[in-house]
Amino acid sequence: MYMIVKNEKTAKDTQLLEIKAPNVAKKIRPGNFVMLRISERGERVPMSVADFDRSKGTITMLFKEFGKTTRELSRMKKGDGIMNFVGPLGNATEIEKFGKVVCIGGGIGIGPIYPIAREMKKAGNHVISIIGARSKDMMVFEEEIRNVSDELYVAIDDGSYGQKGFVSDVLQKMLEEGRKIDRVIAIGPLIMMKTVSEVTKPYGIKTIVSLNPIMVDGTGMCGSCRVTVGSKTKFVCVDGPEFDGHEVDFDSIILRNKRFSEEEERARGDVCGCKKTKT
Repeated sequence: MYMIVKNEKTAKDTQLLEIKAPNVAKKIRPGNFVMLRISERGERVPMSVADFDRSKGTITMLFKEFGKTTRELSRMKKGDGIMNFVGPLGNATEIEKFGKVVCIGGGIGIGPIYPIAREMKKAGNHVISIIGARSKDMMVFEEEIRNVSDELYVAIDDGSYGQKGFVSDVLQKMLEEGRKIDRVIAIGPLIMMKTVSEVTKPYGIKTIVSLNPIMVDGTGMCGSCRVTVGSKTKFVCVDGPEFDGHEVDFDSIILRNKRFSEEEERARGDVCGCKKTKT
C-alpha cells in the first residue's frame, strides 16, 4: 500500500494529493506521469505530476472530481493507503537552455507546468509563465509558479483577478508586440492547447503540448490512448505525453475523449447516491 501524506482542497474544486512513493520519487522527472489504483476492483487512473520531493520520497498531484475514482479519492484521508502507484511513465520534458521559454498552464495543468518551469529556470532560460483559470477561486500554484519565473501573467476568464481573458490572449499579445520567444510549453484543457498551438504556428515557434486522452494500462498495450500526430498514430503513454502541438490532431482527441460520457455519468451517480432513472 502507498500511504497518503496529504489530501486537501487547494482551490474551489481542486484537490492536492501527496503520496509516499520513494521508488517513484527517485526517478520521476518533469513531464512524466503516474498511474494509481485505489483498490483491487478500482480502475487505473493516469495523473500528471505537480511536484516531487526525492528526500521525502513523495509525489504531489492535483486533481478534480471528474468521475467515480476521483470522487472516491477525494474522500480519502491522510494515512489511508492506495493499492497501486506506478511511475514514472511516459517521456520526460526536454530540458535545456533554449533562451526565452513560455510555460503555459490552464486549470489543473498549472500543476505539471510548475516542475517544468522550475527546471527550465535552473537550465538558464528566461522563463515567462502564463497561468489561467475560469475564476480566481479556481487558481492553483500561483506562488509556486511565481517563485520560478522571471515573468508571470495571470489570465482569468471572468476577469475576477489578473487579466480578463484566456492564456492564449496573453501569448497572442506578446507575439504581436514582437517579443522574441524560443519555445512554448502548454499543459491544460485540450481546447486551450489547441488554441495556443494555433497562435504560435504562424510565428514558427516550437510548441510542446502534453496530451491527456483516455488511458487504460499506461504501457502501450491497449491502444486506448492513440492519437494522430503528424498524420501518424502515436500512443500517448509511451510516445508522449508531450508532442509538437503544430502536428497534433486535436479535433480527433476531443471527439475520442467523449466516447464514454454516458458511462462516466452513470458511475458518478453510483458514487454520490444520485443515480438517475430513465423516464
